[in-house]
Amino acid sequence: MAETVLSFVLDQLSTFLREEGRVLGGLRQEVQFIRDELGHMTAFLREAEAKEEDAQPRLQEWIKQVREAAYDTEDILDDFVARFARHLPTGFYGFVRRIFSSIKNLRARHRVASEIQSIKSRIESISAGHQRYQSEYGISAQASNSLSAVNNTTWRYSRDDALLVEEDKLVGIDQPKKHLISQLLQGDDHQLKVVSVVGMGGLGKTTLVKRVHEDLEVRRHFPVRAWVTVSQTCDFQYLLKDLIRQLHEAGKKPVPQSIESMTTTELKEIIKDFLQQAGRYAIVFDDVWDVEFWNTIKFALPESGHGNRVMLTTRKSDVASDSCIESRGYINRLEPLSFEDSWTLFCNKIFKGGTCPGHLMDVAKVILDKCEGLPLAILAISGLLASKDVNRIDEWEMVRRSLGGELEGTGKLDRVKKILSLSYSDLPWHLKTCLLYTSIYPEDYKIGCLRLVNLWIAERFVEWREGINIEDVALGYLSELVNRSLIQVTRVFYEGNCRVHDLLREIIVSKSREQNMVTITTGQPTMWPSEQVRRLVVHSSSSNNTQQRPNYFFDHLRSFVTIGSKNPLLSSMLLSDVLRSSKLLKVLDLRGQKTRKEIPNEIFNSFHLKHLDLYGTGVERVPKGIGKLQHLEYLNLGKTGVRELPMEILKLQKLRFLKVYQQVDSSDDDYGYHGFKAPSNMGGLLALEILKSIDASSGSTIVKEIGKLTQLRELYITKLRREDGKELCSSLANLTSLRELCVDSIGKGDDHEIIDLNHRPPASSSSSSSFLQSLRMLILCGRLEKMPQWVARLYGLVRIDLDWSRLRGEEDPLESLQHLPNLDSINFCGSYQGEGLCFKAGGFLNLKWLHLKRMEGLRWMRVEEGALPRLQNLILERLPLLEELPLGIQQLSQLQRLTLYEMSSQLREKLLENQKEESEDYRKIAHIPEILIGYYTDDRKWRHRSLWAKKKKT
Repeated sequence: MAETVLSFVLDQLSTFLREEGRVLGGLRQEVQFIRDELGHMTAFLREAEAKEEDAQPRLQEWIKQVREAAYDTEDILDDFVARFARHLPTGFYGFVRRIFSSIKNLRARHRVASEIQSIKSRIESISAGHQRYQSEYGISAQASNSLSAVNNTTWRYSRDDALLVEEDKLVGIDQPKKHLISQLLQGDDHQLKVVSVVGMGGLGKTTLVKRVHEDLEVRRHFPVRAWVTVSQTCDFQYLLKDLIRQLHEAGKKPVPQSIESMTTTELKEIIKDFLQQAGRYAIVFDDVWDVEFWNTIKFALPESGHGNRVMLTTRKSDVASDSCIESRGYINRLEPLSFEDSWTLFCNKIFKGGTCPGHLMDVAKVILDKCEGLPLAILAISGLLASKDVNRIDEWEMVRRSLGGELEGTGKLDRVKKILSLSYSDLPWHLKTCLLYTSIYPEDYKIGCLRLVNLWIAERFVEWREGINIEDVALGYLSELVNRSLIQVTRVFYEGNCRVHDLLREIIVSKSREQNMVTITTGQPTMWPSEQVRRLVVHSSSSNNTQQRPNYFFDHLRSFVTIGSKNPLLSSMLLSDVLRSSKLLKVLDLRGQKTRKEIPNEIFNSFHLKHLDLYGTGVERVPKGIGKLQHLEYLNLGKTGVRELPMEILKLQKLRFLKVYQQVDSSDDDYGYHGFKAPSNMGGLLALEILKSIDASSGSTIVKEIGKLTQLRELYITKLRREDGKELCSSLANLTSLRELCVDSIGKGDDHEIIDLNHRPPASSSSSSSFLQSLRMLILCGRLEKMPQWVARLYGLVRIDLDWSRLRGEEDPLESLQHLPNLDSINFCGSYQGEGLCFKAGGFLNLKWLHLKRMEGLRWMRVEEGALPRLQNLILERLPLLEELPLGIQQLSQLQRLTLYEMSSQLREKLLENQKEESEDYRKIAHIPEILIGYYTDDRKWRHRSLWAKKKKT
């Protein structure tokens, strides 16, 4: 994985030469030479790494030397910038300091020059090895496909195995098979239809599609059939010739001899002509990796009016969606096996259909959990366990403890590693780096998507692109990893969490360790790696005692991150060492360290610091020294005790992200957050994109300053006074990039002051027509006399929350919202005082989430036919007067979950006691897969019940 490191450092060197080259003086040519030499090695390095596992130790050592030289080059240049690129003060004292500094810097410049010369000598030596090994190992510096070729043999053997599995040994395949067959046989007979099956490697896509392809009914319906295996290393001409042979054999016609000398265009013409005359056909393209493959092959597949079908398997969502767009096809997102099916497959393989002995039950379930429903992993691990003595639990425990090692070695799980590694190998270098970085998180940890992408940005993994916000670029990286089935997310990126499959994580951790990307400690005695520590991550330990202080060396440390650490003594000791010895620190993440009450003054000497995360700590004050962190871009003081920022914050001209807030009521998040009192000229922080939550109680001056922050994408305001509403609307008109807006008035709950936002820029203003048109999320917390008129024209709005609005009955909030085309989510809490809500026909066509809460006067709800056609989640909470289910709830055909929390006892009892199929209430909700009821008993104990528990069991 040295190629990933080298590509990253080359990118940083190019940026350095462009932005800081002026301070290099005569050293610029030396740095340029280093960059050029490293650049010449990249193609060779990619090929060398493809053969690294089988290579001799000398080549492996050379690869390691390249990686370390790249890292050391970056360190020296960052140290150079810290010494010579600082802005010195002006005036008399500044003049005196510059004299002393220049004398001091002569010695420092000589030292840096010496270090750069040393690196240059190392690079020259490594470059000589490059030429020698290129000749010795026969690796072409221009070649680009060896890595895939090396893996191709393993891939093909595994794919062939999948095609040969006997159907009676398959588990959990019946339902998806029936569903796919129905998709093939139904639909328009005059149009080519594409059915794509997408999912991560090892899910059984090939096995499933093969069973569908060979089904007797499918064979009768499609007399002409073919199966083409595509793969990463696709020889397109060979593939076309193979398809021609299969089609002619299926049609019992001789294969044209001339195909061996035909061009690609001629081969496609042969296929097209054959299929136009052949009648109904079904062709499978298995393991497609590239959208371009489909865009090329589709021209050889005629419509021909016979109801032709193409099936396609892929790990990439964009391949699946692009292939289905024109044909109005169907995408099947293959899910992992349920625990029940996983257990059946597991026991079938080990115990030949018998049951698992009781003494092995617990360890077996822990091992199976690791597989997370991945059939390939279940079969491989159960094959490994089948060779163990079932009477000896210690042998099974040994397998459980060594699963990571089994994946790293060449044992029975090596095949799982190679299959899962194919997706990693296919990534461009910047996505490899981002994926490897997820190794900082513990197993089963819920990774906050926004936290992750902001760490990527701080680590400089995300490239700057002209005209595109860097957070959007980073979210694009995350989207691409999701698209490639390497990361799984919950809900939307900016609200949800993400995770990596356990076995894929083991591979990522292994690769990260190989290239010394991350070092993880729990404080327990451990063997320290020989390389310098570059990123130190502190995880929680089962023990709170730090018996042995780790002897770490932090000269090269870039990042210090604590994740779930419950040992404040360890974190404090390590942080003290880090701040004392690391001059290159860029990332400091102490999130969740509740015992930390102060920001150490040593932090403010970290010249390179870009990312400071103190979310959830006990910090209550920000010292004036914060102004020294000239490169700081990210400052998170969310859920801390900080309520005011010093004037020195205005010196942070690169600050992009600023969050400072504290929950009003720690036991109930319905009451919002306290903000921070900002300096009066806050508008000087022109780089700000994220601002949460600024206290506006001081008056119109701070509200006016907000209008100067024209780069803002997220803005959260607390304690807005009624009389400042017009000024706020005037400021909002300048924020043309704003995506999220939260406005909270003075007060709490029912005592909120009125928010008066019923103002727009004058019609003559250039911003009038574009007012908040980029807004995606709107949260209003406080009393409203009426809905702001401009809300009905927020055509890009995806989510709206109205908290404590107390709108009167004649001011129905649904009127303003029902025709917003992109509205996906509504959350109302104490927002309406009327007796009823009616969702009218043709309204809320794309709404998927509806949460109504604490509306004490609500007695009825009605859903007209044609309203809420895509609603998936309905949550009704603390609506004490609502004694009946919403009228028309049976029309919500897409509803997946109905949640009723702390509703009236009449409604709760009616549902819990009346579950007979002939009852009217039962018939209304029988189509909803999941119904949850939560309530407090008379003795204030919380009860949570699933209405369909008995139904699901049967």
